[in-house]
Amino acid sequence: MAGHSKWANIKHRKAKMDEKKGKLFTKIGRELIIAARMGGGDPEANPRLKAAIQKAKEANMPNENIQRAIMRGTGEIEGTAYEELTYEGYGPGGVALLLNIATDNRNRTAAEIRYIFSRNGGNLGESGCVSWMFRPRGVITIALPAGEKREEVALQAIEAGAEDVDDSDAEILEIYTEPGELEKVRQALAASGIEIAGAEVQMVPNTTVTIEDLETAAKVLKLVDLLEDHDDVQAVYSNFDIPQDIMERIS
Repeated sequence: MAGHSKWANIKHRKAKMDEKKGKLFTKIGRELIIAARMGGGDPEANPRLKAAIQKAKEANMPNENIQRAIMRGTGEIEGTAYEELTYEGYGPGGVALLLNIATDNRNRTAAEIRYIFSRNGGNLGESGCVSWMFRPRGVITIALPAGEKREEVALQAIEAGAEDVDDSDAEILEIYTEPGELEKVRQALAASGIEIAGAEVQMVPNTTVTIEDLETAAKVLKLVDLLEDHDDVQAVYSNFDIPQDIMERIS
């Protein structure tokens, strides 16, 4: 997700998050279960679980829900066994789409995701068809309007170990780190009193495809929304960039 008019527009995401908090809790719950199952229930010894707990707290997920999910992952209480998968494909305009999946029925999920792609101008591809276009990076998002301490915050992030800062969006500042440095940089910024809107490891595209056609851009956003709404889809990553004027006309 790079470029100043990324499809994960912060206002758009916040609105969807508020409308679908129940669904968000379900997705975070699955991540907590998987993280605890793979690395144990101690967040200090399990970086993935620690990041999932932080995400849950940022979404105001109740502590009892968090603990219950962790206990399901460690086997202390009975719970559904989820399998992690990666789906890859292409959307309108040839944009690349990479999906993180957590499912208890891979055949059902594959059929449903394939249907969403085919009905919305896309194609579900073979493993490896687009993953080479992305790499994992820590992404810290800060809601900070232009002119408000941007340079100061960017310098603090770099000093704390960040690789890069994207300040091209007028409303948000995005800080990129190596995955293993994400928590250290997040903590350093939080300790300085900086309010962080989000911090997680994402699959970030190496290059982006600019979509300047209004109809194509609308189709891309619709496909992404439908994929994100699917219960088994934990995250959707893409390599498209939509200019701000096109994004505003769509929204």
